[in-house]
Amino acid sequence: MRRQVFSIVMQLSCLMMLLGLSLPGWSQEPMLEVSDGVQVKQWTRAALLAESVEIQIRQDSAYKRPMSYRAVPYAKLMPKMAADSSVQFVASDGFVANISAADLSGKGQPYLAIETAEQGWPAVNPNNPLKTASAGPFYLVWLTPEAGKISNEQWPYQVVKIRVELPLQQRFPQLVPSPKLQASYQQAMLGMSIYIKNCAVCHRLNDGGDAAIGPDLNLPWNPTEYFQAPYLHKLIRQPSSVRSWKQALMPGFDVQTLSDQDLDHLLVYLKHMAATRSLK
Repeated sequence: MRRQVFSIVMQLSCLMMLLGLSLPGWSQEPMLEVSDGVQVKQWTRAALLAESVEIQIRQDSAYKRPMSYRAVPYAKLMPKMAADSSVQFVASDGFVANISAADLSGKGQPYLAIETAEQGWPAVNPNNPLKTASAGPFYLVWLTPEAGKISNEQWPYQVVKIRVELPLQQRFPQLVPSPKLQASYQQAMLGMSIYIKNCAVCHRLNDGGDAAIGPDLNLPWNPTEYFQAPYLHKLIRQPSSVRSWKQALMPGFDVQTLSDQDLDHLLVYLKHMAATRSLK
């Protein structure tokens, strides 16, 4: 009888492993997949910790306070990157950050923080039912984000994959402004870079993009079409000043993160993309 029970348990565990599941109480070592466009490497948490150093973050993006981490310099994970490439950080919740090689090799000093099994990190936001997990097991942090002009949206946490990709606008040409609308084209091109850096981590536009959290920003309608301009500004700066609920995920973008000029470029881009629908 005992042998039969053991056999059933083993068969069930094998089946669940094939399905990517685990039995209650059986934990798996967190894994990080890193692809440089040529090779794919699987890093275990233990392997990353063996390469890690202790770092101090003065003002952490996720936790809004100073934090101490075991972390690996990003360059150790991906020492070679083409200058014009883009690196995609995929999180377990559908958040996808596409960060330029220029930012990752610039003055921001990126590190991959690693949550240890012995000392877990706190919840990202214990008051939000959708953010009660920690930022771990892997979290991209920056030692000097101000020097590198790093946005809060360039601190992806709960990362499961890192891979080199073509820039987002090359993979999804429907994100690119139309030169047929010459009056706003140049400013819209500037706005597209602001959109990719700050908005495309959660949203798609014209059904183009990698993220799967927020709504599409041009289909069926564009926010510039259903928000009065002053309230759209308020929504971007501080979402809770326009609408608020406990499960809200959208962060606010203060002037340090998104300057008034950048915000103007972004709104011109959104209006421009709304107008492109009439060209089809």
